[in-house]
Amino acid sequence: MLLALAAGLAIPLGGWLATIGNFRARWLELEFRHFIIALGGGVLLGAVALVLIPEGLTQTGKAGWAILVFFAGGVCFFALERMLGVRKREAPQLTGMLLDFIPEAIALGGLLATGSKQALLLALLIGAQNLPEGFNGYRELVGLSHRKPGQVLVFMLLLALLGPFAALTGYVWLADYPGVLGFIMLFASGGILYLVFQDIAPQAHLQKHWGPPLGAVLGFAIAMGGQMLQHA
Repeated sequence: MLLALAAGLAIPLGGWLATIGNFRARWLELEFRHFIIALGGGVLLGAVALVLIPEGLTQTGKAGWAILVFFAGGVCFFALERMLGVRKREAPQLTGMLLDFIPEAIALGGLLATGSKQALLLALLIGAQNLPEGFNGYRELVGLSHRKPGQVLVFMLLLALLGPFAALTGYVWLADYPGVLGFIMLFASGGILYLVFQDIAPQAHLQKHWGPPLGAVLGFAIAMGGQMLQHA
């Protein structure tokens, strides 16, 4: 629960960083903001490729239906995003943050219960992706709702508190059901991959700018570094 809370607190921390006056310069609106979006996308891809899919396949015994679960995750995230769009509540950064944070926190609890060595790495990657997502989610919420900064930060703090409860659920209920744990990981992986290429990657693109693509590379490199340290 403490690991999930620490990872979740990166959300309001990222939002707080977005309130700092120096972050409101015009150059940041373009280059730096897109760099941060790409950084979060890179970490998400790293988490999917290096932790969620390998662990998901291990927990399911590499069953043939694992591919269908992965694809179903992408389809369901697509359907949810379209539903939010119809209701005029599209907020890609916030939606992505919630849709990946909750299942990842559940998976974190399950991995800790099974004694997996990947649990700590997953916690670090959740925190690493929540920081840029919190930064961009704050700016998105302020722009969409016109709420006061303090209200948005309190809301983001409440979102962070969902992590420990999700992790506790995984720890208590999924330790004896590795197949269900693998199902959640693969389902979340498909959904996260959809969000990265549907919402995050297009937002990160800037013509004639090299910063955002390097941000994505850096984000994936962070995930790789964590994976290497895990096995050092």
